[in-house]
Amino acid sequence: MGTRDWNDFVAQTDKRMAKLRRDISEPAKGFGQLAKSAIAPGALDSRTKELIALAVGIAARCDGCLAYHARAAGRYGATREEVLETISVAVYMGGGPSMIYGAEALDAFDSLTAEG
Repeated sequence: MGTRDWNDFVAQTDKRMAKLRRDISEPAKGFGQLAKSAIAPGALDSRTKELIALAVGIAARCDGCLAYHARAAGRYGATREEVLETISVAVYMGGGPSMIYGAEALDAFDSLTAEG
């Protein structure tokens, strides 16, 4: 980890994901539809769902999840304060490792959104 250029990380990951989507097109289409369905507004709005996804990304220690869900949360209007509270819940549920990834998630949010 350490200092990371989150925009560069997303660009590199986008390239890798494009290749993977090309190579496993049918499963990738299914996953894409699952993602759209899961984040679509329902009882919870899309912003809240992205914050939940960010918390899961922290607990799962998934760098790509941090980047994509921090950026998406910002696009859906999440504030820095909401991200901080999301990180607090993830730390509560995931302990010390989530504290480290929470710091990474905040850095991703700050780097990838205008709010940060």
